[in-house]
Amino acid sequence: MSTAYQIGDYEFSTREVRDLLVAWAALGLAFTIFFAGGGPNLLAMVGLPLVVLLGVSLLTAGVAFLLHELAHKVVAVNYGQVAEFRADYNMLFLAVMSALLGFIFAAPGAVHHRGYLNAKEHGHIAIAGPVMNLVLAAVFLPVYLGGIGLNLGLLVLLGQLGIIVNLFLAAFNLVPFGPLDGKTVIGWSKPVWGGTFLLSAALTYIAWTTLDISII
Repeated sequence: MSTAYQIGDYEFSTREVRDLLVAWAALGLAFTIFFAGGGPNLLAMVGLPLVVLLGVSLLTAGVAFLLHELAHKVVAVNYGQVAEFRADYNMLFLAVMSALLGFIFAAPGAVHHRGYLNAKEHGHIAIAGPVMNLVLAAVFLPVYLGGIGLNLGLLVLLGQLGIIVNLFLAAFNLVPFGPLDGKTVIGWSKPVWGGTFLLSAALTYIAWTTLDISII
């Protein structure tokens, strides 16, 4: 593994940095198409509106996925693991194609790590991603409120999408199915999983039914 960057105790290889950037860009594009309402609607958005929507998508959905995966890595490294993000290029392609059809299925890749861990440590690594999304949702809340106070539609939109996307990702990833984080978390602690999942799901429902989203 050739190290391209080192930030504190965390090393990032050239391949990992590339995969993170490609996943961020691909998801930004996919969610731009999805937020626009699919391929046909995207064709009607040209010029500045499309550029703005791409920027909003990169700063909300793109960052949500990016920091979710980095949270897994940070906790894994703190447990002495060798951990790297690997993008799944087939799934990134599927994300873009599904968005063109008006829905989205996004599984950009995963953080792979090696080394011995017990169930509790595996659970901590798994729950780190959803917890990061809950934190990001809280970060976007003052952006949303500030946008309302300043009467700035762009900030309102940024805050709305940042809140909803992060809350949804937290709840979705805690579903105890397949490769999702919930299966590992529930294998470590059912009470922790139940409390975090119910909180995420409830907040997602509240945000979805309360925030009046209007895509510019």
